[in-house]
Parts: sequence; C-alpha cells; structure tokens
Amino acid sequence: MGYWDIPDGTDCVQKTWITTKVATALGLVGTAYHIVAFQPDSALAALQRVTNTTVTMATVGAIFGMTTCLAAQARDAPDEPLNYFIGGCASGIFLGARTHSAITGTSACLGLGTLAFFTKIGKMEGWKIAGPPEL
Repeated sequence: MGYWDIPDGTDCVQKTWITTKVATALGLVGTAYHIVAFQPDSALAALQRVTNTTVTMATVGAIFGMTTCLAAQARDAPDEPLNYFIGGCASGIFLGARTHSAITGTSACLGLGTLAFFTKIGKMEGWKIAGPPEL
C-alpha cells in the first residue's frame, strides 16, 4: 500500500512511516552524491556526514507525515491542500531550528509548504509532470 492509497487523516502511523522511509532514502542518496563530490578526510567523517544528513531527512519526513495527518484530523478536512502546506511548513521550521537560523526556517517553511500544497492539488486534479504525450 502506498502513501496515496491511504485516505488523508486516517492511519497516521502508516502514513508517517511511509514519509519517513522516503525521506531517509533521499537523505542517503543525497549524502552519497555529496561524499563523492566533496570527499571527506576520513571514513569517520564520512560516517558522521551520512548519519547527520540521513537522520535529519528522516526527521523531516516524519514531521511532514505526522503533521499532515494530524492537521487533517484536527481541521476535520481530510482532502484539503492546506493540510499539506501545514506539514511542509512544520518540516521547514524543523530545518530552521536544526540550523539555528530563522531565515532558513522561514524560507524552508514557505518553500516546502508550497511544494507540498501544489503536490496535493496536482494529485487531486491529475496533473502529469512527465510521461508520454496525450494525443
């Protein structure tokens, strides 16, 4: 069962688990590219970089999944794109707290919230980013 197969506002634990797994995978892939591009001085430094980035991304995914689901429940509006904006914004605020930067938190809140908002709208309306052209 995938993320979009579970109705919004239900089974928050499962939805959070899915977003955490996806964010963890993105963190691992991103860190692998970063290590190749900017090689660390030692294996320990590489391990620290992998751990730091992956845990941060996993936390961002968990915050997004749980906040989106709880917002849907609290607002009693399960299919509202605003729930996704709230989840993305909460994830961005975490990144700001993690970097000790209000500017980073604010811009990440707006950026991730907007991205999540339009992702939900696109899913609801059937937008396609890629694929074969329709004739």
